[in-house]
Amino acid sequence: MRVLLTGAAGFIGSHVCEALSTAGHEVVALDCLLPESYDANVKRATFLELARLPGVKLVNADLRTDPLDHWLEGVDAVINEAAMPGLMNSWSDFSLYAQCNLMALDRLVQASSRANIGKFIQISTSSVYGRTAIGDETAPTEPFSPYGVTKLAAEKLLLAHCANFGFPAVVLRYFSIYGPRQRPDMAYHRFAEALLDGRPMTVFGDGQQSRSNTYVGDAVRATVEALHTGQLGGIYNISGGESIRLLEAIEVLAGELGVRPEIDFAPARPGDQRDTFGVTTRARDELGWSPRISPVVGLRLQAQWHQRLRDTTIPKQNSGHFADEISTPVLT
Repeated sequence: MRVLLTGAAGFIGSHVCEALSTAGHEVVALDCLLPESYDANVKRATFLELARLPGVKLVNADLRTDPLDHWLEGVDAVINEAAMPGLMNSWSDFSLYAQCNLMALDRLVQASSRANIGKFIQISTSSVYGRTAIGDETAPTEPFSPYGVTKLAAEKLLLAHCANFGFPAVVLRYFSIYGPRQRPDMAYHRFAEALLDGRPMTVFGDGQQSRSNTYVGDAVRATVEALHTGQLGGIYNISGGESIRLLEAIEVLAGELGVRPEIDFAPARPGDQRDTFGVTTRARDELGWSPRISPVVGLRLQAQWHQRLRDTTIPKQNSGHFADEISTPVLT
């Protein structure tokens, strides 16, 4: 299978790319290395690593503006991991979120329709449910942040194409993905780095908020399986099988790293979810998927990854090779 994977240089997208390559698929790995999300140099280094994988072709292109039809030639399926992530910045720069999460999707769907692709996997989020995300896919969708609003609008746009034109859409709602390569702005990444630095960490709220965190490897398995067995028009919760409170998660990270946490509490932030626990019965029944990694095991694996980053000397990337290894579209 030939798959166009957007957001390929990101946290989850890079893991999906590795899994697709390992399974023997051809991957058109597309990313624009958006600097507004987090340091583009971090994503660039990940992108260069993907270039070494069998069957992977890198494409440096922006879904919002660049021609897309060429990169969809011969493609059987699309996995759209591209998005502007994070809650807080969506309050101050809604235009960026609308462009990346909605307008870019419209261009990608139009191009995918022209290419007559067989399956389109749209990555959504538990943020569409709102402040409390507990239950199955029939739970009310009441976004609590502008980010959640754009992701729900993206779902609705995609499913409108599905209902009107038979567009082969499948929606996966990820719940709090974590693990190695997690984005630098995400809580567990920030906590682990603060622990290793011996710095205080800031917890927004009382620390008793709970998450059914999903280990990245579990999310990747669900995403790849949806290529084969996802029902057209289907929406699936992809959620860990256990919940954990924030302070408990910090204790696991600190215990694995052998340090004592120092915590500063701050008021809860606007848009933050209080509790999440996604029911994944539909994913089990239709995708044959269920989570395997518990929060304790997964957090220990993430802590070990952070420690390895400190223990390993990573050669500086030679930016001169970057243009040679990434295909750049010819703009007209």
